[in-house]
Parts: sequence; C-alpha cells; structure tokens
Amino acid sequence: MQNYTKTNIGNEGRTELHENLSLTGAEVSINQLPAGEAVPFVHSHKNNEEIYGILSGKGKAVIDSEEIELTTGDWLKIAPAAKRQFFASKDLGITYVCIQVKENSLDGFTADDAVLY
Repeated sequence: MQNYTKTNIGNEGRTELHENLSLTGAEVSINQLPAGEAVPFVHSHKNNEEIYGILSGKGKAVIDSEEIELTTGDWLKIAPAAKRQFFASKDLGITYVCIQVKENSLDGFTADDAVLY
C-alpha cells in the first residue's frame, strides 16, 4: 500500500486538490486570476479558516470591506466569518494557493507531531 498520492494539476484556472489527492484534513486549491479579473462572488465559511499564499503576481483581497494589497510572497489567514473576495491587479494577474482547514483543529505541529527514526 502506498503512503502517498501524487497529482499534476497542469495550468488550470482553479484546481481543488481534495479529490485529486484524497485529502482528509484540509482543502487546498490553486487559483489563477488574469489581469483585471476577480473571483465572481463574496464568501465566508461556517467552520473553516483559510490561508492564502501569493505565488506570483499582484492584486488585492477585500475582507469585511477592508482592501488588503497582495503581492508575491504574501501570506494571509482569514477567519471563517470574514467576508472575502479576491482581485487581480489591472496590469498583472495573480496566482495563489488557498488552504482551508477547520478553525482551532490543530493539535500539534512540526516537531510535536513528528516521529523520528
């Protein structure tokens, strides 16, 4: 039995990895917005916080009516109840990863959860 799953997402505009990788504890999506485009909806969550990492480009997030400028290398955590929407800049697209996990569910991390051999 394999203890891993591998996939290749190619160059899609949006890919959710929960099905591709059979994820059981998180949702991960890779998102690309061309210059001048936006996610076409505002949303929040019931239970899950989201962590966004900007892989390339620039744009902005509007979170609870506050505009936050985003550029390559930025990381952003958003609480479940916050209303959010993402926009690419007018002159440059944006590519980002979104990691969605249940708020307050982390019991341990890194060295606390590691088993050394």
